[in-house]
Amino acid sequence: MRILFLAPLKPPDHPVPSGERTVARLFLKLLGRLGYTVQLASRLRTLTASPSSLAWDRLREMAGREIERILAEQADDEPVACVFTYHVYYKAPDLIGPALAEALGVPYVIAEASRAPKRAEGPYADGHRLSEAAIDRADLVLTPTRHDRAMLEALRPPHQRLVDLRPFLDLDEWPLAGVSRSAAASDEIRLITVAMMREGDKFASYRQLADVLERVKDRPWRLTIVGDGPARGEVEAFFAAISDRVRFLGAVSDRPALSRLLADSDLFIWPGVNEAFGAVYLEAQAHGLPCLAASYGGIPDVIRDTKTGRLAPPGDSAALAACLIELIDDPARRAGMGVAAAQFVANERNLAPAMTAVRRAFIDVGISLPASPPGVPL
Repeated sequence: MRILFLAPLKPPDHPVPSGERTVARLFLKLLGRLGYTVQLASRLRTLTASPSSLAWDRLREMAGREIERILAEQADDEPVACVFTYHVYYKAPDLIGPALAEALGVPYVIAEASRAPKRAEGPYADGHRLSEAAIDRADLVLTPTRHDRAMLEALRPPHQRLVDLRPFLDLDEWPLAGVSRSAAASDEIRLITVAMMREGDKFASYRQLADVLERVKDRPWRLTIVGDGPARGEVEAFFAAISDRVRFLGAVSDRPALSRLLADSDLFIWPGVNEAFGAVYLEAQAHGLPCLAASYGGIPDVIRDTKTGRLAPPGDSAALAACLIELIDDPARRAGMGVAAAQFVANERNLAPAMTAVRRAFIDVGISLPASPPGVPL
């Protein structure tokens, strides 16, 4: 059985790393582990820097040609189980999946869909309309956060099934996940953050992070920043007043090397301005790191406040600084949160429970299943 896979915001083989690419690749792996042959049906990106009617018209024309190409390439000897699209929202509507599923007579599945009625007017009105049409057509929507679920439930068409599928990772990709972490060589708390450096929400998060750390200069800490991008110069300037305590490593694409950096740290901190949920928080917790963030969007679905980390109100640097002081000053609590964080990911957010949830959801909506591979729980 085949699944035709789409990722209109960023295809999983895109050369630029990001959380979006990471999650798309995780879904490819999950579906493959369930026994499907997964085909990346198109690399067309619908994200547009200038959301004009003319731009959307061009994208629809391109999508139409892609649909014709995909249908012409379908082989009769390997049936298609469904069309599966990762991440649909007003900035990146799915212009291919609904028509493709209709033409093939198979179910249409979306993992991570966001409805935003406030975008019905304004520069993204066309994108909103197109994304709403795709979401309305979906037979199954896998929802990663309570934040998105509320609006999806309120506007759910009668035929559609919503299934919670919280963010997950594959612990096998992280060599040092779950390994006992090394003790700090000094009394300084080893902070770490991992994020791209670009304009927009990432830029705002770095600005807030610098503000938070300047508020706690009297505490013993050092910060390692893993990340790079076009805004690196501006980001480094945010930390000028505390530059002697901040180390910029640039991008680290090697997974074992990043695993080592996480395992050698004590605390992960990233405000997460407007993050959908932030896969990086799960990656940090898998290495026994408590996480500090603000409670934007779906972040409360990946960090359990007071259990595996601390959450502050969005935009409140003083509150986030207070949470940081709390954990710097209480090593025993910090260590306990680290143990709980690693257990949380291993027991609830690993690939195996996600596979079980998706398989059950597919059964519920009548998606054809391949023979179960060994080790896949029913």
